[in-house]
Amino acid sequence: MPRRQPSVAQGVMGQPFPEQLAFFRQKLGNLVPTSRWDDIQRGAHDTGFMVAGATKADLLTDLAAAVDRTLSEGKSLDAFRKDFRAIVERRGWHGWTGEGTRGGEAWRTRVIYRTNATTSYAAGRLAQLREGGFPLWVYRHNDSVRNPRRQHLRWDGLTLPADDPFWRRYYPPNDWGCQCYVLGARGEAGARRLGGNPDSNRPDDWDAVDPKTGAPPGIGQGWDYQPGDRVARTVSTMAKKSREWPYDIAKGYMQGVPEAVRDSLATAYRGLPSVADDARRYAQRVQRGDALDALPAQHTLGLLTAAQAAQAQAEVQGFDYALEAATLRRLQEAPRSVSAADYALLPRLIEQGAIEEMPAASAGLPRVRIRWERQADDRREAWLAEFEVRSDRQQLALAGFTVQDAEEAR
Repeated sequence: MPRRQPSVAQGVMGQPFPEQLAFFRQKLGNLVPTSRWDDIQRGAHDTGFMVAGATKADLLTDLAAAVDRTLSEGKSLDAFRKDFRAIVERRGWHGWTGEGTRGGEAWRTRVIYRTNATTSYAAGRLAQLREGGFPLWVYRHNDSVRNPRRQHLRWDGLTLPADDPFWRRYYPPNDWGCQCYVLGARGEAGARRLGGNPDSNRPDDWDAVDPKTGAPPGIGQGWDYQPGDRVARTVSTMAKKSREWPYDIAKGYMQGVPEAVRDSLATAYRGLPSVADDARRYAQRVQRGDALDALPAQHTLGLLTAAQAAQAQAEVQGFDYALEAATLRRLQEAPRSVSAADYALLPRLIEQGAIEEMPAASAGLPRVRIRWERQADDRREAWLAEFEVRSDRQQLALAGFTVQDAEEAR
């Protein structure tokens, strides 16, 4: 267990740990339409994903894909905001709290972004605390130094047994924007090293209720519960299995999501502007000559849908489309090579193009080809992307990407 929780207030979140991602992914099979933020209460958030005011299935799916990407890939709040704007426009969503002003949008996107980050982090740590069997838990304050919540600061260092009823109501986060956290200790000496006070006692008013909020004093309305409590065992099991799977945990967890939901999320993922932006930036870094060992070896373009896997004439269920830096460097020198900006079209090509049959490979790995045509000024273009089947990594890796006149291509 770390001594300090990474601050979610920072512009970019770090990569998630297995239990954190497992908690969020197990909610994706239950996208809950709501009119108000309090339509589902407390522990019900452990098993369902919601965004207040989002009632339509396609809108919820798009928002879930955007939030999932921020968590699983450590994307910035700015990237999430760009995706949010595109989703709102595409789905014609109106009447959401914050709509109409730049400040309102900034506030709303920050709430969605941080709330999902902090609750998934807390739930993942809860699973670790229980799995680790720590007998003592230490409450640590982590909010603003200049404007701390007085009650939260008062609880800083509070050290109590793991089974103390205090934790059922006070396990953080304890309000909107709260970044307090809990650490586990094996004994009193360990608790002190973590900033805890083993001589502390449960607050005298721990079971009091604020009549205005229905929660204990110092806790926001609806926050008096233990995020992850209902699913801690499931989360731990998923995390253990992920360490045995031969591919990325983010991709692995999606296999537990119902197929129809998983396909909708994959399509929504490729519709996010940030996905197209990142594909372009990845290609730009390769084409400008960045050292290959300084680049991520692979860059995902999302999972194949079940229909795409069935059309691919290969065993590729559960695979994702991916870019590889070394291959992009080679493609840069190929005839009819495309520009870095053209790589932003790949997500649309995958979704709108047609998978074509290819001759069986006489040598090397089998391939899948996707053809996509579009009108460009006075001519019709044919874009062709070939993906190599990489069974060891459960990927379709881009192996060729060209554009030419559609008639010539035929």
